[in-house]
Parts: sequence; C-alpha cells; structure tokens
Amino acid sequence: MGAVGAYWINTFTAIHDETKLARYIDLAGPAMRAAGGVFLARGNPVHVLEGSSGLRTTVIRFDSVDAAVAAYHSPAYQEALAELGDGAERDIRILNAVDS
Repeated sequence: MGAVGAYWINTFTAIHDETKLARYIDLAGPAMRAAGGVFLARGNPVHVLEGSSGLRTTVIRFDSVDAAVAAYHSPAYQEALAELGDGAERDIRILNAVDS
C-alpha cells in the first residue's frame, strides 16, 4: 500500500478581520480548484474533542503532495494570501493520503 494523493489541512488559529477573511475565501476556493484541489470539508468544527481551536478548518484533496505545494505557490493562491494579509493566523499541513 502506498500514497494515493495528498490532503491539505488548513486550520485557522485566530481571525482578526472578517472582511479580509471573506476576500481570502472568495479567491482561495477558485485557486485551489484551478490547481486540482477537491474540497472535502470546510467550516467551523461541529465538535472540538481536543485542542483549543474551534475556528474554520478546511480539508482539500490533491493528486499528490507536489500538486498541493504547487497550489500554495500558485499566483492565484498568492493573490488570496495577499488579500488575507494580517486578517488571520493559520496552520497549514499537507499529508500523504494512504491506501486503506
């Protein structure tokens, strides 16, 4: 069994400006889809069983780790990040998918 794609996990740890966040969301979604990303889940957690962040989390599937990293560095996503600016703090992780 081996890797069968990758998952981008984005968790907001602080939101400072809802207007900047809204502009980011408007641009980031199309940027991720254009880079081959498929949104699997997004929004505020239904339950936080451990940890402290009850803020917005997004899970996006990509064909590979390289595709996910390329999406981050794409001009379209960098434009979204510029709109977000200091409007939020986040943790972003990219994980290999596993064949179950």
